[in-house]
Amino acid sequence: MRHYLKKGSDFILTKILTTAALIVIGVLLFELIVFIHEFGHFITAKKFGVQVNEFAIGMGPKLFQFERGETKYSVRLLPIGGYCALEGENEESDNERAFVNKPVWQRMIVIVAGAFNNIVLGLLMMTVLMAQSPVFTSTTISDFAQSAFTSKSGLEQGDKLLEIGDYQIMCSRDISFAVAMLDLQIVDGQDFSVYKEDCGFTLVRQYTSLKAEDYTEEQLKEISEAFNEGIEKINNCTSKDEADKITNETLALVNELSGVDHEPEEHEYMPERKRFRTDVTVERDGKEMTVENVDFYTYLGDNGEPAVAIDFSVTPVEKTFATLCSESFKSTYSVVRMIWKSLFGLVTGTYGMNDMAGPVGAASVVTQAAQVGLQTSFLEAVNNIVYMMMIITVNLGIVNLLPLPALDGGRFLFMLIEVIIRRPVPQKYEGWVHAAGFIILLGFIAVITLNDIVRIATGSGFGG
Repeated sequence: MRHYLKKGSDFILTKILTTAALIVIGVLLFELIVFIHEFGHFITAKKFGVQVNEFAIGMGPKLFQFERGETKYSVRLLPIGGYCALEGENEESDNERAFVNKPVWQRMIVIVAGAFNNIVLGLLMMTVLMAQSPVFTSTTISDFAQSAFTSKSGLEQGDKLLEIGDYQIMCSRDISFAVAMLDLQIVDGQDFSVYKEDCGFTLVRQYTSLKAEDYTEEQLKEISEAFNEGIEKINNCTSKDEADKITNETLALVNELSGVDHEPEEHEYMPERKRFRTDVTVERDGKEMTVENVDFYTYLGDNGEPAVAIDFSVTPVEKTFATLCSESFKSTYSVVRMIWKSLFGLVTGTYGMNDMAGPVGAASVVTQAAQVGLQTSFLEAVNNIVYMMMIITVNLGIVNLLPLPALDGGRFLFMLIEVIIRRPVPQKYEGWVHAAGFIILLGFIAVITLNDIVRIATGSGFGG
């Protein structure tokens, strides 16, 4: 008994230490994101001779501080941010080295440098993650699942995906995002592609039932080949009669191979079906073409609602230094496009309150990602945290560039106005706008944070 108690206590201690280590890693990565952002402002300000009064990591009371030259460097108690305080950043100043007195092009560079650094950090994080992969994935279809809807509605092996719907496909990550963005449609239940999907499912269900029986490896191989050949013929057939004929012939052959009689299923007429359907632009045999009304695999999720999945695989890309750089850049750019698309969705009402997350929600997602990774290994948990932080740092960079008061993009907008009217907007008026924007921003963050807490506690936020 003592042995088991010691073993249990050791497991709990290991679990606690592992969780603590992941929390520390998460906090350090978050502060790295903040540091890189503020360092962008800091280093460009120093480069242009702007006086930097303080460079701080963290917020709240100071833990320690030292001074070098004209700049104070401090680390503060709360690991929730940081700042780079520039002379004359928010007020008029007689100091010739004040930010406000520098040429507008230099101020523009200082303002955007933080966001630029965040995106570069995201690229580096993505490169670290992708460097661990033995191979990369392309956008060219190599094979289909047995029950694939996409193959029965027009896609073929060797197709290079160019667009899914109106979303351009540049890397394999774009495929997942584009499919996840598809709208559920009500389609004709007797549509030819749906009819082929039903025929394919008839064969797949029979194959699944036979796999559970006691057959030799050679028999299963012959049965599998018969099913695969039948499904391939269904994919390429041109009429419902032909699809029925192929289904019946395949089942007859399988009956002969397996010694099990299986009667063909009667197709039940349903006037309407639910499908995730869209047009797909591909490159096939060197030519660009659009395949209309492609169905993506539709199934019932855990909540009983239709969900969508990718039912094909793509060809691998050999891992070299050149492909590592190329795929890392394309994947990072994919995340940037995904964030812009999501922001547009928020503005247009495609997404609601429950689709947004503040600091608490982000921390919860990072924690969940780490827990999922721990089921495999500690390294996988760390990689999941790095991936989430990569999304956060790119998100921070993009959101900061939005032309909204109190954000870097809002300050940049005032500088653009200055370039256009050839004189700066009076500092007091710009200050009022940014102050009002800051108050609104704090209120927005408070609402989102409260929604995060309610959602975590009840499973549903303000959005229902």
